[in-house]
Amino acid sequence: MAASMLKRTWQLLAPGGLILLLAIGFLRPHGLPAWAQGPVSTLPVIVLGFGIVFGWYLSSSRLILSLLVLVCLDRVIFWFPPADSSPEALGPVLFAIATFLAPVNLLALSLVKEGDVSSWRGLVSLLLILCQPLLILWLCLSGETDLTSLLTIPFQLPLIPLSTSEWTPLSQPAVLAFGSALLLLTAKFLLYHDPLDGGAGWAILTTILAVHGIQYGWNPTNFLSAAGLTLFLSLVQASHQRTYRDELTGVLGRLAYDETIARLGEKYVVAIVGVDQLKQYQNQYGKTVAEQVLRLVAPKIMATAGNGKVFRLTGDEFTLVFYSRTTTDTLATLEQIRKAVEQTTLRLRKHTRVWEGNRSTRPGSTDIDLPLTLSIGVVEPTASHRSLTVVTKAAYRALYEAKGEGGNMVKRGTIQIAPAHTAPSHTGHIVSYSEFEP
Repeated sequence: MAASMLKRTWQLLAPGGLILLLAIGFLRPHGLPAWAQGPVSTLPVIVLGFGIVFGWYLSSSRLILSLLVLVCLDRVIFWFPPADSSPEALGPVLFAIATFLAPVNLLALSLVKEGDVSSWRGLVSLLLILCQPLLILWLCLSGETDLTSLLTIPFQLPLIPLSTSEWTPLSQPAVLAFGSALLLLTAKFLLYHDPLDGGAGWAILTTILAVHGIQYGWNPTNFLSAAGLTLFLSLVQASHQRTYRDELTGVLGRLAYDETIARLGEKYVVAIVGVDQLKQYQNQYGKTVAEQVLRLVAPKIMATAGNGKVFRLTGDEFTLVFYSRTTTDTLATLEQIRKAVEQTTLRLRKHTRVWEGNRSTRPGSTDIDLPLTLSIGVVEPTASHRSLTVVTKAAYRALYEAKGEGGNMVKRGTIQIAPAHTAPSHTGHIVSYSEFEP
């Protein structure tokens, strides 16, 4: 459990949290020696260039458009300084509007389905973002004071007499936009564990630091570049996760399994885990409900698998592989997995959404309890049969035997190799291929 919590904490902090700390340490004034200031000045170009190239190569319109949002915010701050206090200055108004739109755009891009920027969805999103600077200039130059004044309302804490300049240069709509976007992206990350959502949340935090640091003489371009770097590394992390992990459940997938079995020695254990009620729920409520059940069961298995690696290859079963273990060594762990799932309370709401509740909470009037149990078949190789294929077949056979005996049990299987059937030479009998099957 402690290892699982440590892993979750690392997933939450990396890479965005680490980049934010490095930015605070080195990108602030006098954070780096004079000789390092030159290379740091090239950071925006490097981040933008790599982001566009990899975003195009990996078909990530979200990364490219998010970088465009940060570039627009940076250019507004550079061309129209918010500190300009002259009556006809556009800086304060444009700053207020741009800092409102930036988190709104980053949040909106997280809700749009990922794809190539040249797709119709990507082109529409690109057009909407490119139209915003023109719309902002039109609002400022056309004398639409009612709308612009609405977006530049100073943020004041209730019951605390602090002026805006004393704690934040942001307007009230901008503070609400940043806070709402950060809250929703954090909730999405905790729910779906998508690195892109986590990266967007850290990018928003870094952007907040960028606009707040202006009043202290910090260069906002450097911090906005750090936000872009966070988005870029989050895409790399997400691409790695999608390559090595099952998209539905988040457990390791086929490629990771192939790499694992390539390193197997002569001593290992294979366990096949199946949800006893899954076929019933799929037939009764549909495939979407069955997928939600699998998605909720998978974290329970991973959290209690100990030294075992959890894979989802095909179908509805999970495959566990234990290095340098015997079946006896793994029985206690497999029992913990079985009990953890048996104690899970899942409920079906309106025949469409599966959610995990507590046994102490009362279900709603439309909720249906979904009891869950696991059947597990576990096998280790023998001295005469070390083939992974043979061991896996025996584990599946043990799983089906466990289900046939009522389920909710761990079944220790044995490798059974049937002798090949050959016909006497004088009969002329042709032996079918199926007769060689174990």
